[in-house]
Amino acid sequence: MKSPLNWFQDRSAEAAPSPDERIAVSLEYLRALEFSARGFSFLPHQPARSILSGQHASRLRGRGLNFEELRHYRPGDDIRTMDWKVTNRTGKPHVRVYTEERERRVMLLVDQRISMFFGSQRAMKSVVAAELAALAAWRVLQVGDRVGALIFDDEQCRAFPPRRSRHAVLEILKQLEKANAALHCGPQAQPGQLNRALDALLRQIAHDTLVIYIGDGFGWDEHSDELLKRLSIHNDVIAINVSDPAEEHLPPLKDLVVSDGALQIRVSGTQQELQQRFEQSQRHHVEQMLKTLQRYGLPLIEINTVEETLPQLLRALGAPA
Repeated sequence: MKSPLNWFQDRSAEAAPSPDERIAVSLEYLRALEFSARGFSFLPHQPARSILSGQHASRLRGRGLNFEELRHYRPGDDIRTMDWKVTNRTGKPHVRVYTEERERRVMLLVDQRISMFFGSQRAMKSVVAAELAALAAWRVLQVGDRVGALIFDDEQCRAFPPRRSRHAVLEILKQLEKANAALHCGPQAQPGQLNRALDALLRQIAHDTLVIYIGDGFGWDEHSDELLKRLSIHNDVIAINVSDPAEEHLPPLKDLVVSDGALQIRVSGTQQELQQRFEQSQRHHVEQMLKTLQRYGLPLIEINTVEETLPQLLRALGAPA
């Protein structure tokens, strides 16, 4: 019989991506991440080192409240629960009693566009996004909340309503596997698809939902700002930005072939002006997204494609890696 340590080591090895899965992730690998989804939480009570602590913790609503009953005031009741209209009408103090909802709705907004099909070292951004979505989905299910997703690529958005079941999580993971497998070098990503996904998400959810955006922010513009504002009024929003360091700087090579999927051109990466324009272009959409998040006080988690995904997530949420 295997010891608990050996069992854990077997499960950890099971969750290690194969070389091919660093390009296109498999359902088996995403399922195995269930055993790694431990030690972190998206609930309001966060460790002191967590990105979600402090000012962000006060914005996280957690589970909502259901109205239970209207009854007479009793000594010790919180005066903030007093129903003054009923009190004035009856002449006797009344309070409104609420109970915490047994579950919370969580929606994952996962970017699987061609802009995510890039990675210089450990894995593609699309794979890292799938890993993050799987870890989040399994963790949400473990704490008894409902989890759903809206997964979008350059052509369509596929929505899965929040449910509390393993079957619901597996449906999300199957779509992530399918979206990963469909990615290949091709035409440039459609910037407007991000806004279409945000708009579709607004139509999917009502209020008191935790939205976790996982993507690279490509195509963020002023309309995205407005959509995020509408989204954050009645919901909690956490953004996870997936990036690769090779996107920040043009390789200083004398002979480079650059393509948008349709046309290609040969350039020199040693030209200083070209390097500056490349860096400015890459920073533009991300910086606009970051400024918007900062404006509305929404938390941002930075994840890169170089390090393993889970340790980065644990570190960001203040948990021991």
